[in-house]
Amino acid sequence: MVGLQGSGKSSWVAAHLAGTHAVVSKDHWPNARRREARQRRVVAELLAGGRSVVVDNTNAAAEDRAPLVALARQAGVPARAVWLDTPLELCLERNARREGRARVPLAGLYGTRGRLVPPSTDEGFARVDVVRSRSGPSAGESPSLTM
Repeated sequence: MVGLQGSGKSSWVAAHLAGTHAVVSKDHWPNARRREARQRRVVAELLAGGRSVVVDNTNAAAEDRAPLVALARQAGVPARAVWLDTPLELCLERNARREGRARVPLAGLYGTRGRLVPPSTDEGFARVDVVRSRSGPSAGESPSLTM
C-alpha cells in the first residue's frame, strides 16, 4: 500500500485484501523498538510460509518500498503496489476526525506528502494499481480503481 495518512489505506485493505492476505503494519506495534526491522522479519516469515501479505503503511518513497519488493523477489512472488491517490484536503479532514494516537500530527502528514513519490513498475513491482476518490466526504466517498 502507498498513500498519505488518512488516504483510506486501512479501509481499502479491510474491504479488499484482509480476507486473503496477512495484514502487516508498523501501527500494530506502536511501542516496539526497531519497528521497520520487525516488519521486514514478519513479512519475510509470512512469505516463507506461503502466505500472501499486504503491508499497510504509507510507503511514501521508493526507498521505503525497496526492501519490501526485495523480500517478495527473494520469496519468488510478484510484488503489487496499490496507491491510494487521495487529495490532501480529504486526508486532512479524515485525520482531523481521528482521536488520540490515531491522529497524525500535521507536520507528519505534510512531511509524508513531501516525500511521496508514486510507485512504478520500474521499482520492481509486477503491477501498480491506483485508487482515486471520485467524490468528497460530504457527498459520500466512492473510490475507483484505475490501472
